[in-house]
Amino acid sequence: MKDFIILLVCYLIGNISFSYVLTKIKLKKDIREFGSGNAGTTNVLRVLGRKYAILVLVGDVLKGIIAIILGKLLASSEMYIILCGLLVIIGHNWPALMGFRGGKGIATSIGVFVTYDPIVAFICIGIGVLIIVISKYVSLGSVIGMSIFPIVVVMLSRSFEAFIFACCVSAISIYKHRANISRLIKGTENKLKF
Repeated sequence: MKDFIILLVCYLIGNISFSYVLTKIKLKKDIREFGSGNAGTTNVLRVLGRKYAILVLVGDVLKGIIAIILGKLLASSEMYIILCGLLVIIGHNWPALMGFRGGKGIATSIGVFVTYDPIVAFICIGIGVLIIVISKYVSLGSVIGMSIFPIVVVMLSRSFEAFIFACCVSAISIYKHRANISRLIKGTENKLKF
């Protein structure tokens, strides 16, 4: 029963949408009515600007950090810690409190993996950021950075559980970016202006 409650709490933490709340406060509107229709950092950057985007980024990363800390402190096994991480990402991407229309989970996934395995996380984040800086495509850097998670886990000889965890996080990210991937292929994806 305790593990179930912890998992439910992690999912509900994921439901907290900083992009939605800040846009409601600032514009009295739903962030999903603007730009890409996504409740995430990049859309907030385009709609509200850098200051608000940073707040959303920090908030979403913290959700992932909190979920893994909860798992490590309270859950009964490694598998439950992994489930805490997955459920906070799922809660962010498909929040029941917002009609199951959330963000794409990159920042929350970063928070999860930075806390679960910092070395793997920082390698993938570094490569992802480098690709964003070079290409100006946030989606390209996000997809590649998340896609290499399982590869980095294997290269660093992490556990089989960590590999499965990385595969799940990677698959969720690729699935959520499928429209971006299609636009990248067509050459119609929006570039980020620094």
